[in-house]
Amino acid sequence: MTESNRRDISWIFALLAAYFVLQVGVRLATSHSLDLDEAEQAFRSQWLAAGYGPQPPFYNWLQYTVFQFAGVSLTALSVVKNLLLFSSYVLYGLSARLMLRDKALVAIATLGLLTIPQMAFEMQRDLTHTVAVFFSASIFFYGFIRSLKQPSLASYLIAGIGIGFGLLAKYNFAILPAAALIAALSDVRLRPRIFDWRLVLTTAVALVIVLPHLFWLKDNLDFATARTLEKMTASGHASYLKQVGMGVSSLALAIISFAGLTVAVFALVFGKSLRPALGSGSEWTRLLERMMLVFLAGILLLVVFGGAAGIKDRWLVPMLFILPLYFCLKIEAADVVTDRAFRRFMPLVAVIMIGVPAALYGSVATARFTGHYERLNRPYAGMLETLRKQAEPAAILAGDSLLAGNLRQDIPGVPVLSVDYPGFHPDLTGRRPLLLVWLLPQKGGSEALPPDMAEWLQANLGPSAPQASVIDVPYFYRRGGDSYRFGYAWVNQPG
Repeated sequence: MTESNRRDISWIFALLAAYFVLQVGVRLATSHSLDLDEAEQAFRSQWLAAGYGPQPPFYNWLQYTVFQFAGVSLTALSVVKNLLLFSSYVLYGLSARLMLRDKALVAIATLGLLTIPQMAFEMQRDLTHTVAVFFSASIFFYGFIRSLKQPSLASYLIAGIGIGFGLLAKYNFAILPAAALIAALSDVRLRPRIFDWRLVLTTAVALVIVLPHLFWLKDNLDFATARTLEKMTASGHASYLKQVGMGVSSLALAIISFAGLTVAVFALVFGKSLRPALGSGSEWTRLLERMMLVFLAGILLLVVFGGAAGIKDRWLVPMLFILPLYFCLKIEAADVVTDRAFRRFMPLVAVIMIGVPAALYGSVATARFTGHYERLNRPYAGMLETLRKQAEPAAILAGDSLLAGNLRQDIPGVPVLSVDYPGFHPDLTGRRPLLLVWLLPQKGGSEALPPDMAEWLQANLGPSAPQASVIDVPYFYRRGGDSYRFGYAWVNQPG
């Protein structure tokens, strides 16, 4: 890497921009159908609220706003996600540039994010709220580091924006600013940056951003937290010691899953020089070490005192996303020569940048050979197109939010309700015919109207027993004559 290239890292951002444009193209080419989180966004974009349920509303608000201008579409969903990811990588790169002198290491740290499977693959596959957490963490981290190194009103403002967005993205984000605060306070040289009047601005901005949701949360705390707590504490009837053991082991497995590939890549790229580098340190590495320790201590407290028995690897994003940067800071502290390592690293990046989109596309497209179908193989649009030839629905009741979001994408002017989300209940007076649609078991099972749908009809429309029918629609990338079965019924169908 030449000296001029070391000084200029804009090529990193250009490469990442091209990569995320490619990801948008691959997503649009893969399937018109939506996955779980995408469908949730499409479904919940029908109304604007201060809260929607177990996940805070940042991503919902953002996607709702975009839909108002661009319409409900897969393109709008994919562009929003990849713009957030690109912005996160840029902010991460800017943070790395503040902390590292060697621009080769800046490049390795920034592109090293692609070595984390939960960020390179899982975020593209379906996740939305975790993408928002990564985006918010990148904003906060950049503002935090700038406030320590180049303090200004702007840096404290940026940190406050990151905290506000983060608390609106996922509740567990709160551990990140807490870890940063404790880590900085424990260093006498950094304390003046914390005991600075501009921290009031950080707090005020974060509070203003999160305030509307806090008012909602005050009256809906059980609704907002029940599902997450259920996931975390799903230990059955295990004893306390067994539950703690399950929680600690799941945390250990989550860390290995999150960091394993990154460690392997750095070991391959830097070879024998990595081990002694891990023993080196600097002011920055010690700060990040304290932050990670506080973060992990917070997770352990949830395990020991909060009953958490199942820690998911994606829950570690708000903190362990700094891992590639941490390794690069260690390597710089050890004065390791990076030219050869950089030349080894870039081919691995190329493999990831080609391999991830190929894997995402292949997981759906190879169904024509394997007969193994993903959710994106389901032909929601084809089903709706066929049913609209029978009658034009004035409203739709779907069996779940996944189905509701997919239908909403293709008929945005019609209210689409979901049996599993009672929080959305528009006035259906005069809206007839009403189309009921549900997913059918693909191997056997009842084809009758599901009991929860029958209960909904009884509660909202009075006694009603519409005739249930079945429609078979060919899969996307089907093998032979394979098709997916939907159940449907009409209420007050003309003719």
